[in-house]
Amino acid sequence: MKQDPMLSLLSATAQGDKAAFAELYQASSKQLYAVSLKMLKRKELAEEALQEAYVRIWHNASQYRAGKGTVLTWMISIARYRALDILRYHSVRKEEPLTDNEVGVQTSSEPMTETQQGLLEKCMGALDVQQRQAIHLAYFNGMSHHEVTAHLDLPLGTIKSWIRRGLLSLQRCLKL
Repeated sequence: MKQDPMLSLLSATAQGDKAAFAELYQASSKQLYAVSLKMLKRKELAEEALQEAYVRIWHNASQYRAGKGTVLTWMISIARYRALDILRYHSVRKEEPLTDNEVGVQTSSEPMTETQQGLLEKCMGALDVQQRQAIHLAYFNGMSHHEVTAHLDLPLGTIKSWIRRGLLSLQRCLKL
């Protein structure tokens, strides 16, 4: 049986070899970009999916199993899942965008009263730990979703879901 030419590059990547990862990128990025672009139809979204896919590939290279398909097939599936996460995120955002006012974020320059601050703290305390941490990093520390993802070493879709569900819970709590 003929060995997959990308297998040695992926194996070296799993060991932390940055040069092998760069070579793997050069050998596969056009195919992964084409898949992402076909699904997302927008260059900037395809580039985002591609970047997220290669981050995932770097971190999960040791999880590849040869019996499940070629390295390229495995990598394309990662890119497809990243593109699907982006599609889901953008479809949700278009259907139900939340403004700062809708989630109770203070937008005026007036300071919060002690009552408002207490209610916010109570509502934040009622959130799941993951939601509270993601919201705190994004809104109180000013991190982007990508920075929260890197900080917590979790997929972007997970972080975005936690933040969205947490903000919806805060919205309900603050309206009581």
